[in-house]
Amino acid sequence: MPMDFDWVDAFTAVPFGGNGCAVVYDEGGLDPETCMTFVRETGLVECTFIGPSDVADVKIRYFMNNMEIPFAGHPTLASVASLADRGRAKPGLLRCETGAGVIPVEIETTADGPRITMTQVAPVFGDTMDPALVAAAGGLSADDIVGTPQVVSTGLPFVIAVVKDKECLRRLSPDFDAMRMVRGTHDTLEPFWVSLGGETEAGDTFSRLVLAPPLPPEDPFTGSATGAMASYLWHHGLIDSPRFVAEQGHWMGRPGRADVEVLGPRDAIEGVRVGGRGHVLMRGYLNL
Repeated sequence: MPMDFDWVDAFTAVPFGGNGCAVVYDEGGLDPETCMTFVRETGLVECTFIGPSDVADVKIRYFMNNMEIPFAGHPTLASVASLADRGRAKPGLLRCETGAGVIPVEIETTADGPRITMTQVAPVFGDTMDPALVAAAGGLSADDIVGTPQVVSTGLPFVIAVVKDKECLRRLSPDFDAMRMVRGTHDTLEPFWVSLGGETEAGDTFSRLVLAPPLPPEDPFTGSATGAMASYLWHHGLIDSPRFVAEQGHWMGRPGRADVEVLGPRDAIEGVRVGGRGHVLMRGYLNL
């Protein structure tokens, strides 16, 4: 039987913006190797596979081209945008079963189309890391790093590294040996690099996620890392307000935006709301 799929650009309202994700309605029937092979076929960073859930309204499985992961931000938004566009999710609250737990997602009807906001789980603050080692992973110097990098997870662990300015972001040049040391020593994904100040007047932060092979070279917009980054900035007093606009992907020609709200005081964060729009770019059938 052919399986429906949608190709959705997440954290954008326009075609070819934000970050793409293929959402496959496999009803839980595909094995992990087939799912990873499909991701490799698309050339995307991640794809999702939608099926029934015993504990929520829908179950979302997340795959990169080399592994299954418990949760990812832009694929969650893309999946819910697809479900809403197909009439399988109505305005209101949708509960999504993920490997990181049940994630509540709010679907709001607006004049410009559905607005989707996920509430990521309370952050787990992990190991702090040597700024020199993290800087080396990006071809930077330790002086380019603000504060102390730290592993933070709101469902998926990232090393959050704040740099002095956007010029540091422009100078990023990955050292994959150093990147493997960062990942292997602290059981995390690649560093998520962030600078204060957006790429547009609307933005408050601008970020990059440079990836190691066999993944594509860079992620256009990273919703899970945005939640972890927001938690880090609020917890460490680097932002004055728990609400802000995060931007990413503009230098790749795929501008993306998320409206972010950290829930709770700096020392007892309860969760992070990360919201945006999704555009269904393509729709078809997967024949296996």
